Amino acid sequence: DPCRNFHCSRGKVCHADKQGKPSCICQDPAACPSTKDYEHVCGTDNKTYGGTCQLFGTKCQLEGTKMGRQLHLDYMGSCKYIPHCTDYEVDQFPLRMRDWLKNILMQYYERDQDTSGFLTEKQRNKVKKIYQNDKRLVAGDHAVELLLHDFEKNYHMYVYPVHWQFHQLDQHPVDRLLTHSELAPLRASLVPMEHCITRFFQECDGDQDKLIALKEWCHCFGIKE
Repeated sequence: DPCRNFHCSRGKVCHADKQGKPSCICQDPAACPSTKDYEHVCGTDNKTYGGTCQLFGTKCQLEGTKMGRQLHLDYMGSCKYIPHCTDYEVDQFPLRMRDWLKNILMQYYERDQDTSGFLTEKQRNKVKKIYQNDKRLVAGDHAVELLLHDFEKNYHMYVYPVHWQFHQLDQHPVDRLLTHSELAPLRASLVPMEHCITRFFQECDGDQDKLIALKEWCHCFGIKE
């Protein structure tokens, strides 16, 4: 099979011609496998697609057009009304996000006690110190004042989780800069629950170069130089 080890980008599939020469062609959205409702995704054109196969196949077919350039994965799930993010809400967003990142690392550390593999040894050593000193709040909704007080009182516990998330996202390539596509996995999964995340990331890009540097990322989360 000439297509066996022939790689195509998202939205494209391998096709072999009569001579057996492989090439990439656009995925036919209608030929994508059927999906469950929970696998649906919302595009930036505010249309619900039956999955990422359909979305990226459609984007490929629109290649070279303005619509194609503007079409991206907006968030996971069917399209729905996303409330406008107010100035007050975007100011409070880092408080919840920092707490969420810290709690994720706590959960990974606890799971690693039974089954290792969530964190590297170096990461476990970092999180161990946070875990042992953790005065974390019981999971749930907390008043802004309580989250702010906890951040000021236990500042050192929030620094590593913010750095960790940046480096988890900085993968293609690893260059200490986050692109739109590197942010997409985190943003797309959180939009339905955190309607301010899109605006938050936009405002993190202080110099508006469409890239978020580590310094910009830390500044957004209130981490000092």
